[in-house]
Amino acid sequence: MRSRQRMFAAVMRLLLKCLRLGRRRRLKLVRQVEQLWHYGHLCLRSLLYNSFTNSDVVLDSLFEPIYWLVDHITRWFGVVFVALVIGLTSSVVAIVYICLLPLILQTYSPAWICWHLAYGHWNLIMIVFHYYMAITTSPGHPPQAKDDLTGVSVCRKCIAPKPARTHHCSICNRCVLKMDHHCPWLNNCVGHYNHRYFFSFCLFMTIGCIYCSISGWEMFRDAYAAIERMKLLEKERLQVAANQTYYQTPPPTYSFRQRAFHKSVVYVWVLCSSVALALGALTLWHAALITRGETSIERHINKKERQRLQKKGKVFRNPYSYGSWDNWKVFLGVDLPRHWLTRVLLPSPHLPHGTGLSWDLPPCVTQQHAPLLAI
Repeated sequence: MRSRQRMFAAVMRLLLKCLRLGRRRRLKLVRQVEQLWHYGHLCLRSLLYNSFTNSDVVLDSLFEPIYWLVDHITRWFGVVFVALVIGLTSSVVAIVYICLLPLILQTYSPAWICWHLAYGHWNLIMIVFHYYMAITTSPGHPPQAKDDLTGVSVCRKCIAPKPARTHHCSICNRCVLKMDHHCPWLNNCVGHYNHRYFFSFCLFMTIGCIYCSISGWEMFRDAYAAIERMKLLEKERLQVAANQTYYQTPPPTYSFRQRAFHKSVVYVWVLCSSVALALGALTLWHAALITRGETSIERHINKKERQRLQKKGKVFRNPYSYGSWDNWKVFLGVDLPRHWLTRVLLPSPHLPHGTGLSWDLPPCVTQQHAPLLAI
């Protein structure tokens, strides 16, 4: 009897021991799962955490595949865009010389003829010169040897010295001095050495398109009305031809030359008006940036820096801004009063101030107006 009791007690103790071991193992397994969960959650947060994360960073991350696609398309289609600009501009010039200039010489007074000839050719020369210079002039690149530069950072993409105001172009795959943006219509970056050519081209192209739109408004109205009359007469002619024999069909009212003339006038006016609106908005945008002494890229950087310092009770001031008027003088390279004529109103290949590697006070600026930070 006692032996049975002892055996039963031994079996019960073994069973309880197994139950305790199973419970411990389950608890240990649960603890391991919890640790793995917390560890994975911590790793995920550490990978995604950024103290500067905001809506702009999230949008940039979401649109990164689109940026990559646009960069590659722009790289390969830059030549096509340049050919398109040259083709459209040449077509407008050809139509003006072939169709509009004879009409101007026949109907306008001698004073207006002299004005149109002088202003039109001057504007055309300025457009062609600045577009050619913007395409062929290198925007400027920093030297590869770091010994030549002091106090510069290193580009994370090309592992090369990166002076102030220099940024990496993902399309050209190089760092560009004072980079503003990569322009597909130039197939070139807009930087330190060709920024003035790019803006001057936009400005004179906008002025030329506005000039063509205003001076050709009456011609456009007459040509548009003539095209509507042509459509109406063509419709009536087809209706008459449907009720008559082939030999009784009346001849066309307008000749091919007349049709081509009216359609060319409408084409020139619509194209110039559209370019004037689109390019005019871009020109005003860049004019505002030049007035503030910053580029397109620096505008976003300065905006974030301004918000960051505003939270600390400080005021951000652009160190490369010398005041609105002086910013324009530095940008256009105007050192003397006569330079407004020789360097702004006439074609001039003069170089900008500085080398783009360092930003000393230009000679046309008497004093620097704003420090970097002001409390």
